[in-house]
Amino acid sequence: MARAALSPDAVVDLALRIVDEEGPDALTLSAVAGRAGVATPSLYKHVRNLAELRVLVSGRVLGELTEVASEAVLGRSGDEALRALMAGWRSYAARHPRRYSALIQAPRPETAEAGDRLIGIILAALRAYGLEGSAAIHAVRCLRAAMHGFAVLEAAGAFQLAEDLDESHALLTHMVVSGFRRAPEA
Repeated sequence: MARAALSPDAVVDLALRIVDEEGPDALTLSAVAGRAGVATPSLYKHVRNLAELRVLVSGRVLGELTEVASEAVLGRSGDEALRALMAGWRSYAARHPRRYSALIQAPRPETAEAGDRLIGIILAALRAYGLEGSAAIHAVRCLRAAMHGFAVLEAAGAFQLAEDLDESHALLTHMVVSGFRRAPEA
């Protein structure tokens, strides 16, 4: 990559390739510079430091996950939207396990817009269940915990028993959907 072609987006693209191929721990400024064919100090024109690059990578991943969630629930409501959201989330994490693990879970100002959009999509998927106010926030937290927990455990190879993972995910989805149909009033 020519030096003139470097930009913050191009640096993030290179960083994501490293993450996809080697995992988040392999992401260093020198690794990105090596991919770009430049000296490490040349990256400082585009990112302040490795911490900022990790936030930019996380923001890109969050944006991708938000797009998947949006497409999953588009034109759906209720149980159908919830099932599609859970399937889409799992599918993204399975297709991009290392990228998904680079996602910074704590809210950051730099990723607030994408995070707010994702939460809005999840809230929209839950709207059919009549949840409002704090009950809706609790529901979002529970749903994210179920989706994220399954995705992280599956990506890590933590499910070692012989039973089919698709069946386990279908059961989790059924339990979550059934639970929202009977969610207690907050």
